[in-house]
Amino acid sequence: EVQLVESGGGLVQPGGSLRLACAASGFTCSIYFFNWVRQGPGKLPERVATIDRTGWTGYFADSVKGRFTISRDNTKNTVYLQMNSLKSEDTALYYCETTVNGVTHRGQGTQVTVSS
Repeated sequence: EVQLVESGGGLVQPGGSLRLACAASGFTCSIYFFNWVRQGPGKLPERVATIDRTGWTGYFADSVKGRFTISRDNTKNTVYLQMNSLKSEDTALYYCETTVNGVTHRGQGTQVTVSS
């Protein structure tokens, strides 16, 4: 069974940093790409970043470029999202997703709240 479990969210002040983790299990995650997606209150889901199986990170949303990085550790079956210089508009539920055999799987998400 494919499982994605996110962690690392929380309350942080503007300008702060958080590192989110997505632990994957139930499949050979090293051969699949992963997205980090977020959904803020009253907003549509927004793809934040993508990493492919080689570690190529070719996509970042314009709103996070230069502040967020995505990485993966295939030995730990984990994908990370490092978020720096956080802004109030980054407040959202963040979740990771991947498509395995044509089926897109998402985790439950981890809440990030940026507030003073």
